[in-house]
Amino acid sequence: MSPRTGTGVSLGLTLFVWLTVYCSRPQAKGFSQEGLEASRANLWANASASLLQGFWCQPASQLSRDELSALIRRMTLQRVLLKAWQLCCLANLAALHDLQGDFLLHPPDLLLFYNLEQVREANCRAFTRRAAQGDTELLANLPDQRAALQHAALACLGGPHRQLSASDLLLLGVLVCDMDASSIVASDPHVLQNLQRCPRLTPAQQAAVNTLLASGRTVLGPPVSWNPQGLQALGRLATYISPSLWVQVQEAVGLDFFSSMVAACRAGRLSQRDARRFVTSFLGAEAKAKSMSSRPKRGTATVRPCIHGNITAATLRDDLFLVRYDCSQLESCLGSQVLKANLDPLLQHPLPAECQRVVKAKLAQIYPGSVPEEQLRLITSLVYLYTHAEISQWSITSRDTVSALLASDVALENQTEAILQKFLDHKGNITSALLVAIGGSRLCWMSPQQIQAIRPSEFRLAGALDVSSCPQSRKNVLYSKAREAFSSTRTSAAYYHYIRPYLGGAPLEDLQRLAEANVSMDIHTFTNLNPQVLQSLSVDHVTMLLGQNVGDLQKARSHPTISSWLRSLNRLALGKLGMDPASPASPTGPVPSTTGTRDTTPTSGSSGNDGPSSGSPPARPRGLLLAVALPSSLLWLLYWGSQGPFGDCA
Repeated sequence: MSPRTGTGVSLGLTLFVWLTVYCSRPQAKGFSQEGLEASRANLWANASASLLQGFWCQPASQLSRDELSALIRRMTLQRVLLKAWQLCCLANLAALHDLQGDFLLHPPDLLLFYNLEQVREANCRAFTRRAAQGDTELLANLPDQRAALQHAALACLGGPHRQLSASDLLLLGVLVCDMDASSIVASDPHVLQNLQRCPRLTPAQQAAVNTLLASGRTVLGPPVSWNPQGLQALGRLATYISPSLWVQVQEAVGLDFFSSMVAACRAGRLSQRDARRFVTSFLGAEAKAKSMSSRPKRGTATVRPCIHGNITAATLRDDLFLVRYDCSQLESCLGSQVLKANLDPLLQHPLPAECQRVVKAKLAQIYPGSVPEEQLRLITSLVYLYTHAEISQWSITSRDTVSALLASDVALENQTEAILQKFLDHKGNITSALLVAIGGSRLCWMSPQQIQAIRPSEFRLAGALDVSSCPQSRKNVLYSKAREAFSSTRTSAAYYHYIRPYLGGAPLEDLQRLAEANVSMDIHTFTNLNPQVLQSLSVDHVTMLLGQNVGDLQKARSHPTISSWLRSLNRLALGKLGMDPASPASPTGPVPSTTGTRDTTPTSGSSGNDGPSSGSPPARPRGLLLAVALPSSLLWLLYWGSQGPFGDCA
């Protein structure tokens, strides 16, 4: 067992023993309902972050108002990071119990999902300031909620306006990440502090940042007066600085900052992707400056002789290595023996793509047959350059090698399938640990045959892998595999918890059965359903499927999948969903004016069997003595404490 699993089991066993003793001796001296409630409250107060991260809405929906409030506050204290699907339903539970008013005690991420219409005008600025500390990327599948959040925030400032002051920006926080380029340029230069928190910038936003930096209005002043400390204060924004600005920076300042950025990359404090973007831009400016000072004569050979001296191990430890050796000099000055002995320190540098191709070519010269397996583990950043035919020559016998090659986001579709196939050819097995190590997105690029080769037990142990980015054809295959892996689950609630990440490949009849099982699907999972299958779901089935989360359709009405389904409904059906066809909240475009609705009366699909049939949720057991004996919150903690978020609820 892992340490986390062992801790969970200890807590679960403690709960089980405690409850067994007291539930079997209800007349024991000192036992009372008040004592039970007090103990339950203590459990919420002492729950660990790892336990709280296994939050699941279905059992939590049975909590009282005070218990739910204690749970949310504990999450705030423990800084528990929940996923979008968890936050969606937790926000609805908080609204149901009228807890939104306690937003100052709730996690900022949770506020992003709250019903903004219930935020009182007097609390607008305080709510916005706290919500703006959250991660707006969690709203990727809720475009209307994200837009409404920014609209509400600007309304707190008196309405939309382009020129945002420093105090405005302090209030808006990460919400500035959705601003257009013109607003960024027109705002107070403090906007750069907000933009540092954005996980990515659009090309237009990047251009706006450079326009603002070039203006000299920021605390850095004009580029000619920049210093290393000021550049360091820019954080990730420095990786977006254009070559046209770098050529204006004093050489000593630029080199000092370049050295610090490469050092941060090699130490793991800056991602290879960000560092490579910075290096490419900076070296582009260097190349431009050199070409202006000394233009090569016509007829000059494309491969220049080694000018700066042969590259050694000491050379590769220099953070300015890439400034002193461009890709042409790398090709001329790097010897085979040095490369073989120093492949790892070389690839720790954020090499531009051209230099990466030079290294790949040199490795092919050193190892004309196949790159040795011990070296394969070091070339993670180069994997995308190798073809299926080249990978077929490799020898991959270790799970560690597979993890090293696929753990990053560099390997593409062809590389993933080819690397895994070489591992399987050497009698390797795709275990749960390997699936977790390479991530759910890698399942998208495995062949159907490779997916089918995964043992159900390993698939089950791997837990909730995120496969939402997979193409529909892979989602269908993965769903079939998940249905096979989880078919022995005894309760419909637990079956839904396991199958939820894979429902994007579920057929119509399986979703209809889930609707009848009262699972209360979150809107995040709903938006990832097969769009063609969703088109065939009736309003009644969708209402049953979403349950208490049906109101979240408003937050995602512009999502392509949701919008397409809503457009297929008539006015009566939209009314049943609480959407006014004449309101801006409804999907745009004409609404069919037919008198009938595309509703069907749900039919009972329970089979009466212990396990699910044809992917349907299993029938509920008639006698759940433990569920009756345990208070709901303790049952939930016992369930997750003893099994973990991906264990067997049986």
